[in-house]
Amino acid sequence: MQRRTLLLQLLGVGASATAAPALALINRHGVTGASGPASAASPAAASTVASLPFRPLIGPLPLPGDGLSAAEQQRTYTRVALRDALLVPDGYQVELLLQWGDRLGSGRFGFNNDYLAFTPLEGNRSLLTVNFEYISPRLWVEGYREAMGRDLPFEPLRLGLARLGGSVDSGALAPEDPLREPLLAVARAAMEDLGIGVAEIERDPSGRWRPRAGRLDRRISGISGLSDPDQRLHCSGPASAVFRRRQRLGYDDRLGDRIIGSFANCAGGQTPWGTVLSAEENFQSQVVEAVFADGSSPPPAQRPFRFDGERLDGLGNPFGLCGNKYGWMVEINPRRPQEPAVKHTALGRFRHEAVAVRARAGEPLVVYSGCDRRGGHLYRYESRGRVTDPTDRRNSDLLTDGTLAGAVFHPDGTGEWRPLRPDTPVAPLAGPVLLPHSDRRRGGVERLEQAEAIAAYARRFPTLGDLYEGSDDQETLGALLIDVHYAANAAGITGTARPEDTELDPRSGDLLVAFTSGLASEEGIPDPRIFRGPRGRTPWNEGWIMRLSETGPGRFRWRMVATGGAPADGGLGFANPDNLALDPGGEALWMVSDIGTGELNGDRNGGAFGNNTCWVIPLAGPGAGQAHCFASGPMECELTGPEFSVDGRSLFLAVQHPGEAHGRRRAMAREGRAFSVTTGDGRPLEQLRWVPLGSNWPSGAADADPRPGVVVIRRDDGRPLLAPFS
Repeated sequence: MQRRTLLLQLLGVGASATAAPALALINRHGVTGASGPASAASPAAASTVASLPFRPLIGPLPLPGDGLSAAEQQRTYTRVALRDALLVPDGYQVELLLQWGDRLGSGRFGFNNDYLAFTPLEGNRSLLTVNFEYISPRLWVEGYREAMGRDLPFEPLRLGLARLGGSVDSGALAPEDPLREPLLAVARAAMEDLGIGVAEIERDPSGRWRPRAGRLDRRISGISGLSDPDQRLHCSGPASAVFRRRQRLGYDDRLGDRIIGSFANCAGGQTPWGTVLSAEENFQSQVVEAVFADGSSPPPAQRPFRFDGERLDGLGNPFGLCGNKYGWMVEINPRRPQEPAVKHTALGRFRHEAVAVRARAGEPLVVYSGCDRRGGHLYRYESRGRVTDPTDRRNSDLLTDGTLAGAVFHPDGTGEWRPLRPDTPVAPLAGPVLLPHSDRRRGGVERLEQAEAIAAYARRFPTLGDLYEGSDDQETLGALLIDVHYAANAAGITGTARPEDTELDPRSGDLLVAFTSGLASEEGIPDPRIFRGPRGRTPWNEGWIMRLSETGPGRFRWRMVATGGAPADGGLGFANPDNLALDPGGEALWMVSDIGTGELNGDRNGGAFGNNTCWVIPLAGPGAGQAHCFASGPMECELTGPEFSVDGRSLFLAVQHPGEAHGRRRAMAREGRAFSVTTGDGRPLEQLRWVPLGSNWPSGAADADPRPGVVVIRRDDGRPLLAPFS
């Protein structure tokens, strides 16, 4: 049956706003239909739900844990309606803490908040460190005046660039060119909305958190240090030697080993000694990613500035930013704003989207991270020196000298960490594969597909050191680490399914990894022997959570412990797992989903899962291993950065890009969409779903501009969010 025919049949009179209202399934008050509240008919489902301190939200897909019989599912899920709100179960409350445009230190609370880190201070005071990842052009342009209280020349810039094809190398503009002033104004404002922020917050006697302007408030933007050299970031490790090099194949920003700003800050983590690690992810949208054999970058002209109202790229171009200085792990001490942030180059340059730190007395420091791209790799860093006291601030020095390795997964559930050093053999996996270009004067990468060409490449470059150059071993290693994703391709490191977070299980010491999507792209392919969906299906878009156990020097075992997807397809009911968090009590793993905006809007299969959500997966008790929906985000948003207060009574959650597809929701617009779903007993069900177009979150007022923001979720009774599961 065609989608439109199904839609018209379900609506009866067509997809108009005058049709009978659909049942609002996702809400914090349970499900109520024409026949009254839904009841749990399955004893197993009732037992599982009873073991939780909350009744899970019911979403648009029938789930085993929704407490409904197959017949009730048939009635309940025929017509559903999504809501433009952040929804939590009964007994919990949501409070807006910070939003885009709020005052913060010397600047403003930035755009598209992502990772959150909670640092307790004395009394009821704490610090919240926040990453600001990227600009959603439509939302940013629509809401800038309201958020910032001033205008920007968006339209003159768009029209001027349109005459040039939408983009320009700002360095080629004459000083008197009328495009220069609006271009710099917009680029500067966008860069100031990115980076890292530290906000002091305070809990009042009622348990409510509020911002508290203090001396520890801080903003590091995408252009910090541009005009004030004292604000520039520092760097450590082998790539520092590349940055200081006087003779180079590529561009010289003349800053040596100092760096202007940080941007594309996505995931992150905390160290046992009290610092925060902020991961620079999709830097390639704003600066040049490719490098030469010596690790130097092509000129900024190769990533021109672009703005057409829908895209905003090349923000580094107007400021002459050097591409090889972005894509690193940044360490910041939130308690000491006078300390410069440091980019640790021994951890490698790639699209960082995760970090987990293991610090045990008497052992080397270990840091795990993932590269969030299709076919990206999972990495492990091991320091040369050893930890004496895990809480000692001097452990930061261990991030400067060590060995970075990539994960090689085997289909039998074993794996190895392969060091990425100049003496590592070149042994690429079967094509197609992107490798450092064989013309090393040219730099960048090339795509090889045929086995003969790949074998010839390995004969020409026997080791990774043959691909990179430097005046000494440190410079050669630095060049390799700057280009480490493609060096890892050359070394035969396994292509994975977008590793978006890594967390260490404190009970077992195992590493938990969220792999978001198993689809392939021109950039890379997840190994289909490893990343297989239920019943061996590949490619599998809905993702996995993996448990990885170290078994000895350079060795590990792995297994998938949760698989995304609809229950009818063998999944747990969520799609595209992203950030992970373990609650302070250790009873459960928390996960937020990362269904892409295009999929939320109905592209591919992600639209079937509704809005992005937050899930709880118990680690013990009758519901262990099952996924339960705890929160649902506003329209077209992503929920990110789940972080707990130390006492487990508050969950901080970032709401990123609400309304990213349609922008401001106007006149409460919505549309009907048809979906084919499956009930718990395997019966097909044709569903009509009402979907708001755009968002007015967080105000909820009609026609209000949406804004990214951070919320706090608490129990009404003030107790920790989760009671014991057993």
